[in-house]
Amino acid sequence: MSFQPKKERHFGRGAKACRRCGTHRGMISRAGLNICRRCMREIAKDLGFKKFGTHGG
Repeated sequence: MSFQPKKERHFGRGAKACRRCGTHRGMISRAGLNICRRCMREIAKDLGFKKFGTHGG
């Protein structure tokens, strides 16, 4: 059996992948970040983002 390589996506969820981990879910592409929400939580402080407050606890 021979398999065809996956085609390059131009639009939709599969068009963008996280630069850090490669997933297509939960993407944040704002301001050219192109990282997923899980990676964003890990490196947000290094990028200069701050938490505004706590919610309830």
